[in-house]
Amino acid sequence: MVKLINNVTLGADPEIFLIKDNEIISAEGLIGGTKDTPKFISDKGHAIQEDNVMVEFNIPPSASEEEFVDNLNYVLQHLEVVASLYGAKLEIAASAELNPKYLKTPQAMLFGCDPDFNVYTKTTNPSPSGSSSLRTCGGHIHIGYDSPDFIVSEDIVHAMDTVLGLESINLDKDDRRREMYGKAGCFRVKDYGVEYRTLSNFWLQSDELKKWAYNKTLEAIEMDNSQAI
Repeated sequence: MVKLINNVTLGADPEIFLIKDNEIISAEGLIGGTKDTPKFISDKGHAIQEDNVMVEFNIPPSASEEEFVDNLNYVLQHLEVVASLYGAKLEIAASAELNPKYLKTPQAMLFGCDPDFNVYTKTTNPSPSGSSSLRTCGGHIHIGYDSPDFIVSEDIVHAMDTVLGLESINLDKDDRRREMYGKAGCFRVKDYGVEYRTLSNFWLQSDELKKWAYNKTLEAIEMDNSQAI
């Protein structure tokens, strides 16, 4: 760590399930939007899309805890309305087994279109197989900062593993996602900073957990800044 991390903003692109009549259903064809062409629901950058059989959404960069929570809740409330049009509800769970009838389309078989990386092994993480009926939901956190640098981004991932990753093992009771995704040190480099991909979506379950994700990320940044030369 050789420089301070300044002007930090936090974004997120969590995934969630839809549930209807006590069964997890596919979101395909219900939500709209794709990874390449997300469906914007505000002029600030809130967006929704389908990812595999899950719902995924994006929030604009947030510079405060209140803004982070408000941005997340804005999209969640919108999605609740959309889901209700189909008699469904949102299901915030890290993993679920789906009926094979939902898993026969090319979209339902597509996993991890872009590779992510392991900060410890310095290698690309293997893509999971589409043969299983298990589907999982991530709760990825995006960190933006001034003059992004690869080494600094790696340091952020190390610190986030220490501050968020270890604590999440106790907070996130669903460990099946780790069979496919979310190994320690999982990240992607972004032009604005770094995406930390270890966490599931468990921290969407309450405003307190959303605040935990925000404040623990800042704690990780402070840990790195304390070691800056």
